[in-house]
Parts: sequence; C-alpha cells; structure tokens
Amino acid sequence: MSTDQIRILIVDDEPAIVKQLVQVLKSNPNYDLLSCSTGQDGLRQIEYFRPHLLLLDLGLPDMSGLEVLSRLRKWSLVPVIVLTVQDNENIKVQVLDSGADDFLCKPFGTAELMARIRVALRNHSSIEATPQFVSGELQVNLNAKTVKLDDKEIHLSRTEFDLLALLVRQPGQVIAQKQLLKEIWHTTSDDQSHYLRIYINQLRKKIEKNPSEPKHILTEPGVGYRIV
Repeated sequence: MSTDQIRILIVDDEPAIVKQLVQVLKSNPNYDLLSCSTGQDGLRQIEYFRPHLLLLDLGLPDMSGLEVLSRLRKWSLVPVIVLTVQDNENIKVQVLDSGADDFLCKPFGTAELMARIRVALRNHSSIEATPQFVSGELQVNLNAKTVKLDDKEIHLSRTEFDLLALLVRQPGQVIAQKQLLKEIWHTTSDDQSHYLRIYINQLRKKIEKNPSEPKHILTEPGVGYRIV
C-alpha cells in the first residue's frame, strides 16, 4: 500500500462504471486506486486501504450505499462522493444529510468528476479513513490526533502519538519491534530498541491507570507490542 500517494477507494458493482473510473483516475499518477463491489467488502477495505477519498455507489448488491456511509461516519471523516442514477432532490438531500461531501449522477463527465475529486481532497487536506479507537476509558481519534482518558485530553509528543497510532491501526495484533523501529525511527537495528522501550514506558504512564500493570499496551516478550 502506497504511503505517499492519494488513495482512492471505489465501491461500485457496475463493471463498466468501475472500468471508466479506473481509466480516468489513472491519468493522475498521484492516485493510488482500489475497487470493490459490495458494501461489506468496502467497509473492510476502508480499514485496510485507509483511503483519502471514497467513491461510493448507492445501489450496492448487499446493502445501500447510505448504510455504508452511515457506518463509516461513526468513525471517520474521510471525504465521500456518492455516485447515483437517481437524479432527484430527495435523494440528494438524503445523501448529504447522511454525511456525503458531494454526489454525482450517472452518467457523468470526466472533467466534472476530476474537478469534484480535487475539491473534496482540497477541503479535507490529508484526512484518511482510520477508525476512532475506543477501549474502556481510552479514546484515540487518529484523524483529529487526540487522545482522551476518562474524557480528559492527554498530551502526547509527536513520536508518542505516532507510536500509539501504529498500534491502534491494528488493534489486537502484535506489532513486531523491528516494524515499530522502522516506521518510527527508520531503523531495524536491535541496538536502537531501547528507544522503543522508553517510549512505550512513557505512553503507559500517560494512558494506563496503573502503568506497572498495563491493560491497553501489552508486551509480547521477544516479539513486540499490541494494544487491546
């Protein structure tokens, strides 16, 4: 998965539309594309692919695009452009009230599509679809870059937050020490592992009620760390 390009996820079950979208969007080398054809798969791919923009069809085979949008808005502010063949005011109002940023009626023009994508990305800067992590009294909002404990905001340094974010994006999974070192300190040398231990301890002091008996950030001896 690219980390420096604009990631766009297409959720549409019409092969002809998907083909058209891919052909058009590939004209911009800065766009990294992924497509799927069902709402459930779309929601799964959103968490994995972490798109900066979602192109969402209303008429999906397993659920309404509005339901996908409703679920997504519970944990992400990523911009969404809805694609629909229903060109009437009631649908447009419902789409916007459900949290969409924009909509396009099928069939649509290439120039208009690209313009609306540019506007959506410009208005939302670099927001990506990453869920808000909640575990007991701990709340982490990756888009707003805030951390709260018992509804009180906790100040973290940039490195502390980046480390916590890596763990939060894969809750319950063990993240190897070398991966954490590579992502945060751009090294895989075991000689630098003391940095990781120091920052894990600092994080625990800030987000654990009892740092000596952590409930959130757990150590997997000889492997790495995971957040639960």
